[in-house]
Amino acid sequence: MKPTYLAPSLLAADFANLERDINMINASEADWFHVDIMDGVFVPNISFGFPVVKAITKHAKKTIDVHLMIVDPDRYITAFAELGSTNLTVHYEACTHLHRTLEAIKAEGMKAGVALNPHTPVHLLKDVIKDIDQVIIMSVNPGFGGQSFIENTYKKVRELKEMILNANASTLIEIDGGVTDQNAKKLLLSGADILVAGSFIFNANNPTETIKDLKKIMS
Repeated sequence: MKPTYLAPSLLAADFANLERDINMINASEADWFHVDIMDGVFVPNISFGFPVVKAITKHAKKTIDVHLMIVDPDRYITAFAELGSTNLTVHYEACTHLHRTLEAIKAEGMKAGVALNPHTPVHLLKDVIKDIDQVIIMSVNPGFGGQSFIENTYKKVRELKEMILNANASTLIEIDGGVTDQNAKKLLLSGADILVAGSFIFNANNPTETIKDLKKIMS
């Protein structure tokens, strides 16, 4: 069985009790921390700035999976490396010279990811798929948590998995948006490796148990 990873999204955490929620994830069966960075330009929302990311990386004891939903992400690659990011994902739609951006991320010692909006077809990554460590398929429109899952996601995952296998690449597939216990298994069977879950975990009565239940589904 291939390894799978669960990455709770801190966008859905209680910002007034962020350290508490980080420690909950540290002590849980979750594998990664997913950190969404929004600039209010690429997406119609603003999230964490550098001081908050610094506080997150200070307390987090697991992989820091940073997802940049911003214009001109190249300006901030070094800064996120210095803050302790493990993985750095940029949006295909925000990068004019995607290959150069991927190389710059790797040069800073991070894993390089590319995210695709719901309307962006996976075949656009064909020429760089071997240079990408992970692809985030957005299963909601980026910008806000708590949205409904887009059903076309399964088809995109299967298409991307076929492309990865045909290229003999080791790229992982990450799903971000609307992930619950109702679609987790089907996403993994379609070819996903990493599931990001935000509202489903943090709005639960017992987030630790919800993480445990999701991991059981994923095993």
